[in-house]
Amino acid sequence: MNSTLLDQLRSLRLPAFRDGFEETARRAVQETLSYEQYLLELTDQECSDRRGRRIERMLRESRLPLDKTLSAFDQKRLPAKVARQLRTLLEGSFLDRRENVLAFGNSGAGKTHLLCALGQELIRQLERPVYFSPCSLLVQELLVGKRDLKLSRVLKRLSKFEVLIIDDIGYVQQSREEMEVLFTLLAERYERGSVMLTSNLPFSKWESIFKDPLTTAAAIDRLVHHSVILEVNLPSYRLESAKQSKATAATESPLGGAEVG
Repeated sequence: MNSTLLDQLRSLRLPAFRDGFEETARRAVQETLSYEQYLLELTDQECSDRRGRRIERMLRESRLPLDKTLSAFDQKRLPAKVARQLRTLLEGSFLDRRENVLAFGNSGAGKTHLLCALGQELIRQLERPVYFSPCSLLVQELLVGKRDLKLSRVLKRLSKFEVLIIDDIGYVQQSREEMEVLFTLLAERYERGSVMLTSNLPFSKWESIFKDPLTTAAAIDRLVHHSVILEVNLPSYRLESAKQSKATAATESPLGGAEVG
């Protein structure tokens, strides 16, 4: 009978049922569980297994750097206002309103880590699809689509993600053609899906990104209209870590950090 049952569970694509029904049946006898309780145990296992596999797939598709988690981010460094904003964003309701999240601050302040950590939580806790890309790579992907007359197909693929994280916009100077396809993407997502981006350039300097004052104003208008702005004005986390590592190494040195004359 078990072989027939295993074949049927395999045919029905119920792997958690298949792997757990015997052990759960033994426990059901020991604990005198009802048929309904036994079935509930198995369905719970199946739902949990499917959710885990679904989240793993979403994380792969997101292209997020998985080492940039919320637990690995030092939230004590955040200004009080940004910490409050983060707690609200983690609830995910901004996605339903198609709001954008714009993180500004100096290089090394942790903007990328913060948005990537938020993106991971949106997937792990709420199962909301997220896509991450450095701005320079995303622009190249859009350019290839335009060159091959498949830009609409690329935009359609990106539209299935509720959140598009664009990292370091303005960090690398792009050509006018490159910025045109980026503007096309922003216009396409306006009020249709959320954009989260990081930049170390204030809006007053964005004309250097989009090359034209009218295009610049239109891009900013679309991003800011429904948005949460995170001002991550912090000392460079990388610089602080380097200083701390250097100080620790000096303390642990047999010379105790003293100069040798």
